[in-house]
Amino acid sequence: MVRKVGRWRSVTGGVRPRFSVGTGLVLAGLSLTAVAILLPVRLFASSGSAAGSSASGAQDDGLGVWNTPSGPLTPRDREFVGKVRQAGLWELPAGRQALLRGKRQAVRHAGRHLTEGHTDLDRRAADAARALAVTLPGQPTPEQRGWLAQLDAAEGDTYERLFVNLARRAHGKVFSLVAQVRANTRNAVIRDLATRANSVVLDHITALEQTGLVDFGALDGGPVAGGSGTATVAPPPAQ
Repeated sequence: MVRKVGRWRSVTGGVRPRFSVGTGLVLAGLSLTAVAILLPVRLFASSGSAAGSSASGAQDDGLGVWNTPSGPLTPRDREFVGKVRQAGLWELPAGRQALLRGKRQAVRHAGRHLTEGHTDLDRRAADAARALAVTLPGQPTPEQRGWLAQLDAAEGDTYERLFVNLARRAHGKVFSLVAQVRANTRNAVIRDLATRANSVVLDHITALEQTGLVDFGALDGGPVAGGSGTATVAPPPAQ
């Protein structure tokens, strides 16, 4: 019995070190593999979150997420309703003016589309604001008032080019916001508003481009054809 126990201990003693070393190597390999897998995932998630936050450009109103019958309402959702209204505060009068003052039929056509589209979006934004207890702006921003003043002062071809390019740049900027909100909102009222806004903004962009007066080189922030300061007019082509 003593000899058997000794032999068992001897065998156990010989195997145990080899088993421990092998197990340690396996565990170390698995740990390194897990790190290699998880690290890129965490980095990707982090960078993706930051990119999403930066792309949204939403202003945090400090009120958090509201629970509503139509779904959660985020600060970006509330901001979106206000921006729809804010766009109409200058584009609606600009469209009416172009409809009356435009010499080119295509410019009057674009003015009609802006007038009809923003009349509709204004109503929808007001309905959404009432349903969701969102406060809407009541007047154009100083920048928007400046655009309207430039339009009031412009004449003829200069006026038409200024109108088309100011409106086209503004619609291009809001188009990306509409797409982000439509893709990410969890609120049914906001989703419906964004769906309609997407169609209206695309229609306006198309009508403005059909005038043939859009200066595509100025859409990224360069001088706009038609005014002074940040919106300077490109001279009409020589006749």
